[in-house]
Amino acid sequence: MTSQEIALSLPPVAVTACPSLPFRHLGSGKVREIFDLGDALLLVATDRLSAFDVILPDGIPGKGILLTQLSLWWFEQTSDLIVNHLLPDQAGEFARRGLLDRDLQLRSMVVRKLKPLPIECVVRGYLAGSGWSSYQKSGEVCGHRLPPGLRQAERLPSPLFTPTTKAPKGQHDAPMTDAEGVATLGAARYAEVKAISLALYQRGHDLAARAGMILADTKFEFGTDDAGRLHLIDEALTPDSSRYWPAESYAPDQSPPSYDKQFVRDHLLSLRWNQQPPAPRLPVDVITRTRDKYLTAVRKLVDPR
Repeated sequence: MTSQEIALSLPPVAVTACPSLPFRHLGSGKVREIFDLGDALLLVATDRLSAFDVILPDGIPGKGILLTQLSLWWFEQTSDLIVNHLLPDQAGEFARRGLLDRDLQLRSMVVRKLKPLPIECVVRGYLAGSGWSSYQKSGEVCGHRLPPGLRQAERLPSPLFTPTTKAPKGQHDAPMTDAEGVATLGAARYAEVKAISLALYQRGHDLAARAGMILADTKFEFGTDDAGRLHLIDEALTPDSSRYWPAESYAPDQSPPSYDKQFVRDHLLSLRWNQQPPAPRLPVDVITRTRDKYLTAVRKLVDPR
């Protein structure tokens, strides 16, 4: 789909509830609902939005469609690097299983049943967010010693692989060292996911640059099939799992504006909220401007000029 076709498909109101479907509901994530199709899984991306690990009472209309369609695009752009969890012929899968609602199709993926790895694979190309905070305190980012004198948002000498744990719902993920990663996955598997994560980040960084954007950092998740073959799963290089900056206004020594929910985080930080449920409601202008940021990122990536 072109970005214009995606934009025309966005609903006027947020879809945040779990859809009623004739399949066994396996669970809910912060954004996605998971259903068992017997020989496959159905992932449905709602319009829910979370911040500080709390699901907000207001969603972003069409966010689930934007995340799904952009992930599908990125899966195609990276298929030469690693196989992903999508079953071929998604349109055929929807028709065969009676999933005929257009909105549902646009926010859904029919995927293989795989065993997720128990780590999240983060790659950082720039010194931002929690990495910048850590560097200011210790000169390190997730156990990686960096040169002195680096500035906020500066490009790192080389991208860093900084995996984290997958914390239970309601808890924060914790950084992992290489040694902890090896202990969790084994040396060979850890080396494999590290190498492919760095390769995926580089592909994402290069294509984002073509679109006038900077991919500062991102997160990948992987799973394995019965034969032990590694697959890219979940979402890929979306504004929910990545930090994108506009290249034309990028400069170090600041926190650059981004095409993600940082706008929402900044609004929430301006309030007297303890970052515990229940979260405050979002003003209409914050919802609208956040949706525009997501849509702008999709337009730039999918239809670069």
